[in-house]
Amino acid sequence: MTNPLSELLNEKGILLADGATGTNLFDMGLTSGDAPELWNVDCPEKIEALHQSFVDAGADIILTNTFGCSRNRMKLHNAEDRIFELNKAGCEIARKVADNADHKVIVAGSVGPTGDLFVPMGDLTMETCVESFVEQMEGMKAGGADVAWAETMSSEEEIAAAQKAAEIVGLELVFTASFDTAGKTMMGLPPVEMGKLAMEMSPRPIAIGANCGVGASDLLSSILDMTSTPHECAVVAKANCGIPQVKGDNVTYTGTPELMADYVKLAVDAGANIIGGCCGTSPEHLAAMRIAIDEHQQRERPDLDQITATIGPMVNSPSVSAEDAPKRERRGTRKR
Repeated sequence: MTNPLSELLNEKGILLADGATGTNLFDMGLTSGDAPELWNVDCPEKIEALHQSFVDAGADIILTNTFGCSRNRMKLHNAEDRIFELNKAGCEIARKVADNADHKVIVAGSVGPTGDLFVPMGDLTMETCVESFVEQMEGMKAGGADVAWAETMSSEEEIAAAQKAAEIVGLELVFTASFDTAGKTMMGLPPVEMGKLAMEMSPRPIAIGANCGVGASDLLSSILDMTSTPHECAVVAKANCGIPQVKGDNVTYTGTPELMADYVKLAVDAGANIIGGCCGTSPEHLAAMRIAIDEHQQRERPDLDQITATIGPMVNSPSVSAEDAPKRERRGTRKR
């Protein structure tokens, strides 16, 4: 049986994923330090409105408001006993919007990193990580998710745990990593290794890719690395909306709708099949990205000079190999 995401990829070729969850929820009244996942029950109308705004802008895929909804993270909000409830509710909200849309929309159950470190640097083991993700994904499946979407990952171990959990629960998997440390993840995984990692998995993920990070140019560099080696997975590009700028307690992003439209075109040319926006990406940005996908005729594969000339300078220096990757302890930061 073919997954709905695979079917839509085969039908349309290039899909538009949605924009930011956290950034937009802050604009809707979420307070810094609060868990957005609690809004799946406390303010479901706001979560529904956000999903609807992305669908109205043309999204083919909406990610659920469940990024931090593992017991590892929700214990910080005294909600570790509500994991199934909150994940199920989050997926039910997205399912309702998708089922009422005027075009086919995929519901992707967002799974973020646990925020904990694997042994020997921390207490997290493969067994406990799999158990945490299984608990989360069971709620997602009950709520109607089409796929599990593990995003902003840093370590091979946590990606492997997400794959195992998805297999146990019976959901197909998409996984993306954040390459924000000298062109690698904070745990030293380079984008060029993502295809190899996926091809060694059984069952294989539907798609792999990059999200978040430090800017659209850096993310496109990661996509070039990822598509430079052969593999059989679709490729996801979900970049932040420009460069984050901290102003007091606020974080703003420099990207305009025009810049994000240019990013989409370059992502298509670089080999991405699923393109969306991460932190800072609003429905207005996404509408411009929809037009770009619909009107763009694929060109030759770009190089970094073309990317930076169009999108702006990179924040990090690109590096294809894992040899010079700094090994950093991953902190439990939340995608915005």
